[in-house]
Amino acid sequence: MQNSKEIMMQAEKQTIYDAGFRRSLDSANQPQWLKNLRKNAFEYFTENGFPTPQNEEWKYTNVREVASGEWLVVSDQDQSNSQDVASFVFEESRTSFLVFTNGSFDKNLSNFSALSGAEILSFGEAVGDERFAEIFKAKLAKLIDFEKNGFTALNTAFIDEGAFLFIPKDVKIETPIQFLFLTEDGKLAFPRVLIVAERGAEATIIETYNRTDETKYLTDAVFEVSLADEAKLKHYRVQRESHAAFHVGTTGAEVHRGSVYDSTNITLGARLSRHDIDVKFNAEGGEVFVDGLYLVSEDQHADTHSIIDHKLPNCVSHQNYKGIVDGKARAVFNGKVFVRENASGTDANQSNKNLLLSNEARVDTKPQLEIFNDDVKCAHGATVGQLEDEEVFYLLSRGLHPELARNLLTYGFAEEIINKIGIDSIKAELDEAVLNRLAANLEV
Repeated sequence: MQNSKEIMMQAEKQTIYDAGFRRSLDSANQPQWLKNLRKNAFEYFTENGFPTPQNEEWKYTNVREVASGEWLVVSDQDQSNSQDVASFVFEESRTSFLVFTNGSFDKNLSNFSALSGAEILSFGEAVGDERFAEIFKAKLAKLIDFEKNGFTALNTAFIDEGAFLFIPKDVKIETPIQFLFLTEDGKLAFPRVLIVAERGAEATIIETYNRTDETKYLTDAVFEVSLADEAKLKHYRVQRESHAAFHVGTTGAEVHRGSVYDSTNITLGARLSRHDIDVKFNAEGGEVFVDGLYLVSEDQHADTHSIIDHKLPNCVSHQNYKGIVDGKARAVFNGKVFVRENASGTDANQSNKNLLLSNEARVDTKPQLEIFNDDVKCAHGATVGQLEDEEVFYLLSRGLHPELARNLLTYGFAEEIINKIGIDSIKAELDEAVLNRLAANLEV
């Protein structure tokens, strides 16, 4: 239970959020249904606050410092043009990137001139465009319930200028679309993205969070993805926040008949990070890949939670997460796969492997299967350990320096996930990040 001091502190912070929320809501030019959604979400946050370790889903991640932070909430912050945007844009997305500064979609800093066939609108434009207003209302906040936790509630309460990506039927976008999120020192950002892909549509998106200095801020992001029948989406997520920052991200996706959602999630930055990814099969015959790599050191804390919900028959899910943990860092992995009574023919596999590079590093892993149908093929497993002595000895016997041998083996452990990425610029950046962490001058 929370003690009285914690309750009082959280109540004070909620009062600060209340003032910002009222200003944001009063100044928003939004339809009543959206304002009502925001009000309901803020009421939930006011009643429940931020999650605590007493909540089973947050048992190993204490957000007390996040909850007590002196953040400038969204209505107090202005978009900034001072960020060096170009240095964070991948070469493959030079004419297909969207920039968010302090949580708000900034068209002036964005360039999506190459995206013919797709529609990109701010939330304000989406609700006022008769072509998209209905589908926007039908999908927003439907894939991630704001009652999931205090962070999703707060993000929903502060919905403002998010980005809506609509990909029409059978349109195939060849150019990767990058969503670039930049947050300034002391700010609290609430980025929000909704992606809707119609039947047969295909695209690749890159979701990136970047900061090169050691500023302290909080990102509270929500990404929602809806794939119609036979739509295909590759979703790369690279979190490289400041090592003094806090990051909470939530991804919600739905797949339908014949659609494929292929997600690869990379966690490198932030002092404390949490990523939740929830995927629902809303028709038969869908396929999902949810893979990831977290690489943390020093006093970093990285928490990954996933839920894959097999509600209907003949769907396939693959989940493969790897972690490399050094220094006094801590990683948490909790993966749940639900196979409902009607989900016969399900094929689901889940793996979480972790490599500890120091005696003080720690991993808490909990892969879970909940199966309510006998006609399924499911497997799961988790490992936590150090490099195998036999493997190190083999390389030493070939004349390698001990440090180089360990670094080669560590890189090899991560390589499976890195090689899954189909964009050269991202692979090169991750290669560099891993090798820099290992302090090895290896040529890959």
